[in-house]
Amino acid sequence: MERGTPDGPVARGGAVAGRIPLAVVVVDGAGLVSHWSVGARRLFGHPKEGAVGRPAGDLLPVHGAIHEDDDLDGAYDALGPGLETSLGGRLPYPAAGRARLTGPGRGGGRADVIWWAYPLVGPGPERLLVLAADAEALTVSEGVEAGRDERIVPGFALYTDFPGADELAGRLSEILPSMSVGETSRIVAQVLELGYPVLEFSRHDRVPVTPDWGVARRDERKARRERAERAAAHGLPAAGHGADDDEGEDLEYAAVRERLEFLNEVSGRIGSSLDLSHTVLEVSRAVVPRFTDVAGTYLREQVVAGEGFPEGPPDETTLWHRVAVEHTDEPGRWDDVVPVGESMPFPAHTPFFQCMTSGDPVLVPRITEEMGNAIASQFEKRDIRPLINHRSMLVLPLKARNVVLGFMILLRHRERPVFNDMDRVTGAELAARAGLVLDNARMYTYQESVADTLQDSMLPHIRPRMPGCDIATRYLPGTLLGRVGGDWFDSVKLPGSRTALVVGDVMGHGLNSAAMMGQLRTAVQTMAALDLPPEQLLRNLDDLAQRLGDHYLATCLYAVYDPIAGELHLANAGHIPPVLVRAEDGRSELLHLPTGAPIGVGGVPFESVRVRVAPGDRLLMCTDGLVEVRGEDIGVGLATLTESAAHPAASMDAACDTIIRALNPRGGRKDDVALLMARLNGIGAKDVAHWRLALDPSEVSRARELTRGQLRAWSLDALGDTAELLVSELVTNVVRHSRSSRLDLRLVRSGTLLCEVEDDDHALPTLLGAGPGDEYGRGLGVVSTLAKEWGTSRRDSGKTVWFELALPSG
Repeated sequence: MERGTPDGPVARGGAVAGRIPLAVVVVDGAGLVSHWSVGARRLFGHPKEGAVGRPAGDLLPVHGAIHEDDDLDGAYDALGPGLETSLGGRLPYPAAGRARLTGPGRGGGRADVIWWAYPLVGPGPERLLVLAADAEALTVSEGVEAGRDERIVPGFALYTDFPGADELAGRLSEILPSMSVGETSRIVAQVLELGYPVLEFSRHDRVPVTPDWGVARRDERKARRERAERAAAHGLPAAGHGADDDEGEDLEYAAVRERLEFLNEVSGRIGSSLDLSHTVLEVSRAVVPRFTDVAGTYLREQVVAGEGFPEGPPDETTLWHRVAVEHTDEPGRWDDVVPVGESMPFPAHTPFFQCMTSGDPVLVPRITEEMGNAIASQFEKRDIRPLINHRSMLVLPLKARNVVLGFMILLRHRERPVFNDMDRVTGAELAARAGLVLDNARMYTYQESVADTLQDSMLPHIRPRMPGCDIATRYLPGTLLGRVGGDWFDSVKLPGSRTALVVGDVMGHGLNSAAMMGQLRTAVQTMAALDLPPEQLLRNLDDLAQRLGDHYLATCLYAVYDPIAGELHLANAGHIPPVLVRAEDGRSELLHLPTGAPIGVGGVPFESVRVRVAPGDRLLMCTDGLVEVRGEDIGVGLATLTESAAHPAASMDAACDTIIRALNPRGGRKDDVALLMARLNGIGAKDVAHWRLALDPSEVSRARELTRGQLRAWSLDALGDTAELLVSELVTNVVRHSRSSRLDLRLVRSGTLLCEVEDDDHALPTLLGAGPGDEYGRGLGVVSTLAKEWGTSRRDSGKTVWFELALPSG
């Protein structure tokens, strides 16, 4: 754009353009003037020292009245409420107007003033920015035609010296909300060059503040009629379709362009996140205060709960969840009456029901007393009528794929022009765009919920206490490559008070990896229950992976803890090594195991090692997602893992959290993480009793006596009768049916009472259904009925039959 001087217009593309000085006034929360510019002194006649600290209403054109003898076009008198409304803090949105100012400050003369008022929000005391210009200089000196107020653009200079001026100028696009960032930057640059605030006008610039977007068109028609009447009074012919009609078309074009720019701006502000609640807030804040003063958003409960697409049309029983209320009223005014999070149905007589069943916007120019009473009846003892009566309302459906997901209730203050048909069209387009964004967020929320449910269903619910050890676990879904992954952990109870601990990782992400993980985890549980040695279990798991297909590889670390022997038996299939923290000195170390190849490679042998442990030692097993960072040696992560594992913690859960905090911030984790920590408490010799028995029927009574005596020593007399009976049944089975050369009985006290009967015959006993007349087959039936748990296990040296009884409480 060519630049003109402050005193003259410039031609730009056939249009009139120019600049005149602006008055800049800042008013604080008490209504007192805190800044009074040189332009304000020239326009209003009051010196700065006589204006600062005085009530703004005594100095500014607060009433906006037009005298009957004023030769004004009339286009300004409908631009909004008087300036006194803004000065009183009753308008939370920008406003504009035109007024006559008379008073001693101007030596008894009158000034025709155009003004803009912008509410300020921030930590400082300033609450209102007022810009004003001499309308006579605009319409006479500069040659601007009547009715051009909607194309007048005020610019705000950076030089002003009131507190916060620099920040205010930097936020010009927020102060003038209908202007683009590029447009405001251009104006600020020109203002800086000229050195003082200016009023810039042209035929094609937009109004920064027009409370009613449709008023410009109506004012132009009014001005055209008045010109025609004046022409007729002087005997001149009325103008036909010509310049005036072209000007009307320009006005209509400007209004349409403004609405399109508003919609484009809103579209750019919403949809930045796939989080449903964040998206709802974005939509609400995009329309308040520029388009409306209050915006309440309701969504169907299925949408909020992430339960998928709602089925069937809504009716009077459909529950709508209030997810956001954005407004310009004083803080807290709406919170008690319409709190966020409330769910409620809407009856058929309300405009909300009409909107959600028809799928079309519903416009209520003013909420009448009768309608306010009908709406208030839904809110029980809370009186919502003072908040809604006599306000203009627009209800917009939020739709996706022809299904109503929710709706927005927009309200304008009674001082603000009512919603009109153009607003309804604009609102419908806004709601359509918002509906698509919300549907994307809804689908993401639903898919995320499905993924979380799937992952949770595949991960075991591990008991925190196993015989001789405590266990804590953590699982963190991937943050960049999908929430469903192939990492898992597990623990399996084994005979002899032993516990199998396993951590694995199927390479890749997504549902296929999760499905493969589920198959491998089930296989590990099954083979662990068979009490296979660690190296043999991995060998069998590798064979299974080969049969399932060669598309996936997995790593696996398998360990068996024997709390009585104080020993770990471990085997590794391509997994990162575990960390062992010694209780004696707090030292932590990586256990260097034969690594082995990943599961699925095939044809690779696996080896196992045994490691002695002491009571209180901690074993830490995890997947590589915890220690691996792209572009960094994995050794750095393993060193951090080893160091953080040694930190003392009040509990197992706290220790896990310490490790996660130490490693999680490193470079943006993208992979899922499985972490298992076991505190190896051991089982002391005083809690274990073992006897070798002869294969003779007389040993059955001896076994009962030994059991009762040991229980008495452990103060477990309450279990004596049941334990004696079950021990008798198991020992009798071995004496009668086993081809064994030895018989061992062991009692272990650790959380439960464990009884084991072991012999060297590999044939496992079977639970039979004995009839009333059968002599045999009832022993294991009695054990199954009275024991908390029982089972059998085949081992290298024979077999073990065991049962558990719960310890008496207290």
